[in-house]
Amino acid sequence: MIGKMLKAFLGLAVASLLVGFAPVQAQDKAKDDVTLMLNWYLYSEHAPFFLGKALGYYADEGINLEIQEGRGSAVTAQAVAAKSVTFGYIDTTTMIKAAAKGAPLISTGVLFQVSPMSVMAFADKNIRTPQDIIGKTVAVTPGDSMSQMWPVFLEANNIDPSQVPIVSGDAQTKLNAVITGRADMLLGYVMDQAIKIQDATGKEVYPIRFADSGVNQISSGIIVNKDWLAEHEDLTRRFMRASTRAVEAAVKDPQAAVDAMLAAKPTAGVNKTLLVGLKQSIALYHTKDTEGQPPFRVTMDNVENSLDMLVEYGGVDPDRRGKASDYVTLDYLPKQ
Repeated sequence: MIGKMLKAFLGLAVASLLVGFAPVQAQDKAKDDVTLMLNWYLYSEHAPFFLGKALGYYADEGINLEIQEGRGSAVTAQAVAAKSVTFGYIDTTTMIKAAAKGAPLISTGVLFQVSPMSVMAFADKNIRTPQDIIGKTVAVTPGDSMSQMWPVFLEANNIDPSQVPIVSGDAQTKLNAVITGRADMLLGYVMDQAIKIQDATGKEVYPIRFADSGVNQISSGIIVNKDWLAEHEDLTRRFMRASTRAVEAAVKDPQAAVDAMLAAKPTAGVNKTLLVGLKQSIALYHTKDTEGQPPFRVTMDNVENSLDMLVEYGGVDPDRRGKASDYVTLDYLPKQ
């Protein structure tokens, strides 16, 4: 149904205007200008927000939404902390690290409750299980979140680090190492680097998720400035209500979400592989404990487990650890 609505609309309007579409009545109600800054350049996991805007969900809540690309979760966290943007959509553990050091930030909902971190290779290399990586070379970016969790993944699977040689480089060098054959595998996100390699080569990529080996952290979610939140609780509830509807619509019709994002920005990627990436993203929305619940409603146990891992491996000072409710609140999500 959603896909048919979008196709009908696209047949009547210039595609680049889709992101601004909303029913006339809803647009008349839109009074609050809200900026959502993403974690990175557009890719598949961002599509639900564009679908929500295209279908008028934010306008229905009296919100005039602007979606901005980001340049990394840390940069977006800084912008939200400085009140330069209203909301951020970033890696929640990055926000926790900043908040533990005093940044006035909190998450109002965690969308990725299963970590997207993976070790991945071209499917024709037949690397399907953790034991298959022994003797293979992996490309990593030193200092990033995945490289910090790599030793934990190896330990969880009884693999000695010396059994897996490393090639180091920045994000693009890491991709190039696998594409050119300098490395057999790389550390990446299932809905990001895997898609980029497939787009660049046309070859299928097979990811082994860290979370499937018990190495799980919460990931992407909505963040806001605590001080701003105290003065805009109703607006926050309206934003989270619209975002919940947007995600639910994308789950029902992933193709419509991809179409909406590409209509807003045609250079965001390739339709076919963006769809694959969004479906992989949707698979990260719930754990067994939250299956069947609305999106963003993470369990506090999941947050606590992530806090433990951040203290042990992510550089969070144990004395500043705090508790889950210091970093995540579910009070602004729609009532179940």
